[in-house]
Amino acid sequence: MKTSKKGIDLILSFEGFSSKPYLDAAGVPTIGYGNTYYPGGQKVTMKDPVISKEKGAEIFAAVLPTYEKIVSNKIKVALSQNQFDALVSHTYNTGGSDTLFSLINKKASDESIKNWFTTKYITSGGKTLNGLIRRRKAEADLYFTN
Repeated sequence: MKTSKKGIDLILSFEGFSSKPYLDAAGVPTIGYGNTYYPGGQKVTMKDPVISKEKGAEIFAAVLPTYEKIVSNKIKVALSQNQFDALVSHTYNTGGSDTLFSLINKKASDESIKNWFTTKYITSGGKTLNGLIRRRKAEADLYFTN
């Protein structure tokens, strides 16, 4: 399965674009559309050159399949396109959660899954971040959209 335009738009809307390297909320050098590394695995550094939006889109397109593959490999039940997109967005942002994947694979209640989505991975550097609260809610809403 591949991420749909709706899923890509969700990720990009929360990641935003930066032409210059910056430190994300966790203090990790980041560039483009939330990328902490380049295709091939080289980590972003604060000394990296400025990139264009086109280059940012190219980097994003090259690394997105890594996160799609994580979701595809970890989830053993059938997913709708919206569910896949929501999980790819979450995994792109967090690296993925074995607990969330397990809840889905065990066919936990919708309430349990929604509660997990909206209460976990909402902090960075020990602080609860409104942007992460909004992102987790948006991912949960997409996950539960038919």
